[in-house]
Amino acid sequence: METVFQLSNLLVMPFWLLMILLPHWRWTQRIMASLWTTVPAALLYAILVLPNFFGLLGELASPALGSIATLLGTPAGATIGWVHFLAFDLFVGRWAYLDSRTHGFSAWLVSPILFFVLMFGPLGLLFYLGLRLLLRRTT
Repeated sequence: METVFQLSNLLVMPFWLLMILLPHWRWTQRIMASLWTTVPAALLYAILVLPNFFGLLGELASPALGSIATLLGTPAGATIGWVHFLAFDLFVGRWAYLDSRTHGFSAWLVSPILFFVLMFGPLGLLFYLGLRLLLRRTT
């Protein structure tokens, strides 16, 4: 499970590097326009979850802090949770990147926020939504 955990980062990191470091590059825009960028991490998540689907469904349908902590406290549970974060954070980061390009927001403002989406997910999303609200009001 350690190897899967470590390699899972490779499924998303190239896309993050493109959005953050090369946001204006023609190939970044082309690549990120495709929903296929989010498929590898989502597919890995499916591979990890589906063999244990019904067991996980029982835990997640009626979540309790103790059972979720136990689940996430295992190498398999932590890997599943991590891949979940990777897939959804990339989806949100891709949306913010594309939305910022549509509205003409400066990459100097958006790239640091994308870093926050990568590292802190929902906090980065809040930062982007705040920037979006601020910039849309001033135009």
